[in-house]
Amino acid sequence: MSKPLEPDTSQSTPETSADAPGFGWTAYAERVNGRFAMVGFLALLLLELFTRQDFFTWIGLP
Repeated sequence: MSKPLEPDTSQSTPETSADAPGFGWTAYAERVNGRFAMVGFLALLLLELFTRQDFFTWIGLP
């Protein structure tokens, strides 16, 4: 009978500086910025869905 397969944990990736918060144009900052942008875009879509108005009409522009 064969042995059950187990995940290979010998090639674990070390934690890099991209995973740590930093100042300036770092990969971490760009990742967080992208996540906030996605949340903002989703909020805009939900706003338009619930109010049945586009964003520019909602803020008072013609």
